[in-house]
Amino acid sequence: MFQIVEKKVQLEFPHGHHLHCMICQVPNQLEEENYACKLTNPTAKWQQIRSILELVATGEGNLRKQHFLVFPEAALPYQSLSEMLDFINDQFAANTVTIIGIEHIDLLTYIGLLEQFAIDNAEALASAKQDQTSGDINGIPVNCCLTIIKEAKDDLRVFIQAKSHPFFGEEAIDPFHDLYRGKVFPLIRCQPTGFNFMSLICLDYIYRDLYQSNISTVIEKGNDLFHQTRQRLDLLCVIECNPKPEHKAFRDVVNGFYGEYLAYTPGVRDTTTVFCNSSDETNGLGDNPEFTFGHSMVIMHQSHKITASETAEFQTDDFNGLPVCRLRFGTGTRLFYFNLPLFHELDPRTTRFPLKVHAIYQSEGASWDRLSDVSTHLGVEDHDFAVARRLDAAEYPERPGED
Repeated sequence: MFQIVEKKVQLEFPHGHHLHCMICQVPNQLEEENYACKLTNPTAKWQQIRSILELVATGEGNLRKQHFLVFPEAALPYQSLSEMLDFINDQFAANTVTIIGIEHIDLLTYIGLLEQFAIDNAEALASAKQDQTSGDINGIPVNCCLTIIKEAKDDLRVFIQAKSHPFFGEEAIDPFHDLYRGKVFPLIRCQPTGFNFMSLICLDYIYRDLYQSNISTVIEKGNDLFHQTRQRLDLLCVIECNPKPEHKAFRDVVNGFYGEYLAYTPGVRDTTTVFCNSSDETNGLGDNPEFTFGHSMVIMHQSHKITASETAEFQTDDFNGLPVCRLRFGTGTRLFYFNLPLFHELDPRTTRFPLKVHAIYQSEGASWDRLSDVSTHLGVEDHDFAVARRLDAAEYPERPGED
């Protein structure tokens, strides 16, 4: 069963100001090895990930405001995990969160990883050990995700979750073509700022069985937060290595998540959902001409009112008629850096764009170059600045004696 456990961390995010997120849409070169998906180029892959970490750690310009760094599913070679944790611990600024998927490992290795960080993963460890006693399953593949948090006082916290969706090769009769099913998923509650977020691995977003739906459980948890504490689920990160990121099943769940068709959902109505997919250079998953990797997305409720815009790197739309605003990126290998919107009750200005793309980076050899022409004139021609000034003046009238 899909169980959400609350984990409290010390993250001192700025009050009354939006946070910043970077989507790393990078490729995965995969192959099947012992019934698991492994990266074919672990050394080169780690060098690519390290180059992104170095870019963030350097923090040039607006990158000094970086809060969330999101990589795709199966992006990190397991052999490089310790080196990545050391890099983040030594060089990342405090109050930063890194979410990344690891290539498949076996259950025995997964349990060892949970034991290494047992303080933060007690529930997942207990669940995995209980499953381990059910049969000879130590060699079964595990698709897992790490949420690595550098707290306000520089303490490093590592939260681990395994994918609950069983797919690895459902259409194969071979019983080994299956995945270990994770059952415990952390909800990170940041103190003292009251910011709450979760991460899911690709098909976990849409998965359901005869007894429950993963996304319904997330919605119920968000509503519980609202009714008990007047807080909400602020951010949901879905990491993918998905050749069909806009499949009808994903669109249907987005529709239900934001549509409020059966009940009012104050706990998730203002949730920002970030889908981070691998880029179009991904291969090794039974390559098919119909596969379309990329198209990472940021989705919000339609009340945020983002106007229709389009550039060579991204576009905004309503996901084919859904009650949402969507920022949809292209398919290439890119780093997308943008802000996470504030709630409307915190920032009531109706003329302000709640979401801004601050920078896009393109890979150039071993480095990342910022594209200079991201959105210089995006939307300016259609924006009525006179109306905006009158509205702002109405909200903040002049006091007697002021010019």
